Amino acid sequence: MSFQIYCPNCGDRSVIDFRFGGEVLTRPDQNSTEQEWNSFYYFRKNQSGIQEEWWYHKFGCRKWFKAIRNTQTNVVQSTYWPNKQ
Repeated sequence: MSFQIYCPNCGDRSVIDFRFGGEVLTRPDQNSTEQEWNSFYYFRKNQSGIQEEWWYHKFGCRKWFKAIRNTQTNVVQSTYWPNKQ
């Protein structure tokens, strides 16, 4: 399935230009247990509906950004740099 993503640097592009980086999660503290790190790396919510995600513009500016996307329809509601929202 193809859809458009708005890169905050380059503008609208096909999803083919990007690499999906997964849902945005809170990184565990460096003193966290092995089980907490395991959960962070391997267990995802994989929820149906609105999700905050990481995207990398591999065939464009080569920058990471965040997107709010509906996983049911692939409609991207907004994109922004990681330090802004």
